[in-house]
Amino acid sequence: MIALLLCQIALARVKYGGGGDWYNDQDAIPNLASQINARTSLKLVTEEKIVSLTDPGLSGYPFLFLTGHGKIRFTGAECEALRKYLEGGGFLYADDDYGMDESFRQEIKKVFPDRDLEEVPFDHPIYHVFYDMEGPPKIHEHYEGPPKGYGIFIAGRLAVYYTYNSNVSDGWTTAHDDPPDVMEQAFRMGVNMVLYAVMY
Repeated sequence: MIALLLCQIALARVKYGGGGDWYNDQDAIPNLASQINARTSLKLVTEEKIVSLTDPGLSGYPFLFLTGHGKIRFTGAECEALRKYLEGGGFLYADDDYGMDESFRQEIKKVFPDRDLEEVPFDHPIYHVFYDMEGPPKIHEHYEGPPKGYGIFIAGRLAVYYTYNSNVSDGWTTAHDDPPDVMEQAFRMGVNMVLYAVMY
């Protein structure tokens, strides 16, 4: 952790195939990085990095972000690369921006056919590592029911975190003109996710 505090870390957005808008809300990651720099001892690059899953430098990013409204498709090579990245200690945050739930579940099952997405308990460190959260916040209403946070665990470590009916990343952008208290909850969850990714 000391080494991470002394060097700049970049957060990366995943560019994927399938037709979904992987690029939406382009100010989300820069805004989150700026908030983390202001609130914690981490030093993040505020420019968003865009990577494909087969990028040879993928392991250099401790935190991958994936979002969109449409279909996601991973090639066989991408599934293999993502599994290797996650098993090697990497972290993927996927945020359903309404419309990607079915295809994300299908594709992550191709990455881990032997594992299932399971609901992350509210006492998990991702909800308490910096801010105390009562689960994922509801930023935008997409479906009936409460927001959900699901995960895939590898040797006890949360390697994939997926928010559904929550849309945390929409609260990191100015595009939706969300109230300050809503954005604050989104940034708090984002701070927790990135800190968890680099500390665990």
